[in-house]
Amino acid sequence: MIQTAYSQFAETILSTRPLVRKGAIGLILAAGALFIALLIGIAGPLIALVLAAAIVGGTLILMDTHWGYVALIGVVFVLPFASLPFRLGFKPTFLDAALGALVFVWALKLVAGGPGFSFAHSARRAKLSQAREFLISPIGLLIGLFMLMAVFSFIYGMSHSRPTTTIIRRFGEILLGIGLFFVVINTVRTQRELAWVTRWLFLAAWACASIAVVFYVVPEAWTVRVLNALARFDYPGGFGALRWIEDDPDGTMRAIGTAVDPNVLGGMMILAAAMVGPQLISPQPLFPRWLSTLIFGTIVLALYWTFSRSALFGMVAALAVPAVLKYRRLLPIGIVMGLLLFLLPATQDYVARLLEGLAGEDVATQMRFGEYKDALILIGRYPLFGVGFSGVPDIDIYLGVSMFYLTVAENMGIIGLLIFLAVMTGFFGMFAAVWRAGVALEREPLLLGFGGAILGALVSGFADHYWFNLTYPHMTVLFWMFIGLAVATILIEREGAQMRGERVEKRGERKTFSLRHERHLART
Repeated sequence: MIQTAYSQFAETILSTRPLVRKGAIGLILAAGALFIALLIGIAGPLIALVLAAAIVGGTLILMDTHWGYVALIGVVFVLPFASLPFRLGFKPTFLDAALGALVFVWALKLVAGGPGFSFAHSARRAKLSQAREFLISPIGLLIGLFMLMAVFSFIYGMSHSRPTTTIIRRFGEILLGIGLFFVVINTVRTQRELAWVTRWLFLAAWACASIAVVFYVVPEAWTVRVLNALARFDYPGGFGALRWIEDDPDGTMRAIGTAVDPNVLGGMMILAAAMVGPQLISPQPLFPRWLSTLIFGTIVLALYWTFSRSALFGMVAALAVPAVLKYRRLLPIGIVMGLLLFLLPATQDYVARLLEGLAGEDVATQMRFGEYKDALILIGRYPLFGVGFSGVPDIDIYLGVSMFYLTVAENMGIIGLLIFLAVMTGFFGMFAAVWRAGVALEREPLLLGFGGAILGALVSGFADHYWFNLTYPHMTVLFWMFIGLAVATILIEREGAQMRGERVEKRGERKTFSLRHERHLART
């Protein structure tokens, strides 16, 4: 009976007949409006407003899966730590709602075989509906194995540390974040869809960088006032939410925006700079070049003011990919920026801190070295499967190290780390193969941007841990979303190359036939 009701619901909501689909969605909106009206009198306008936004957003996602990306991207870049103002046994976050809605609607459409993507023409949409297979990609099995290994390590860790509801929820977010890879490659299948999602990523990253820049330049009291207003959504408030170098309030303040942590903001800006950088040179940019330049400048400024050295090195590595492989004009831009960094009087404190970190002389770097040593002790005791995610079995060791790779090894052991490295090796193998074969002009900046972003994240991971950390699940979501978009770009390019090859072959066949026909006429 439950299965029958589910099927009827899916067939109605996802009906190929517009009147039926719109009528069902209209009834949902009417019921939601009535519910909100009752809720205003019972629980107050704030909860009602949040639910109203959720109903409107959910309706848009039901009509088109791509609106789920808009919601998810907006939450990840602008309000990654915001919680909903009610409890469901645990306190759900905006990230839970956006990520869960996207995955649920995609799964619903996959099972029910609902209408195709609204950005395609009707003939193309019908074709996609008929061919609604579940794509895995060449690295999909390895990613699935990585997810299974994470689940195994989590269960294994429960034998010595009982997880709290918060840990369980955040682990679920991490798992869904990794699984987002499959959602992306199965819902972004055309150049038009890829460009559309990427534009929203640009705008959300720009909003994130702009907020960080504004918070940094306005008086501290103004920034604190905004953060206090967000405290009702469980954001940290007060002057304690602000961050300074080495936690010295008399020193230099670091940009945080709404990312709470300057290093996390720096990681976001690595991905953003990698995306936008190739657009400065590309002959087919997604936005007007002046706007792309403004976005890129805002992103670089926000990253600079985080004073995150790992983010700086990550951005350099990310932009090196398009600069070396295609857009050589990025090299002089990078050289000029580097010279300004080292020569301007206003940046000398930044340069001094950078050199201290490279020499291992500052307190933060020395603390990292101590964390690395302790992490290697933990991994040496539990090398194969790690200790899980909820705690440690021994009182003289602890979870937590400022390195992405050692964090994976602590949680999932050397086996988990090797699986992850195999995934990355497979990805860059795919990237290199499709690049050598040639990429269509409109996809070159996208592929180079996403590939550079992933390399930049991996480089920053040598000194930071937020890409795989229960405290920052939105960063895991971003990381695997970018891998999914890069692989989606590769799959779209392969399909396009195959179609171009078939057209060339058909033209060759027609030409051969014409020559034979002319010779036959000449003989007769």
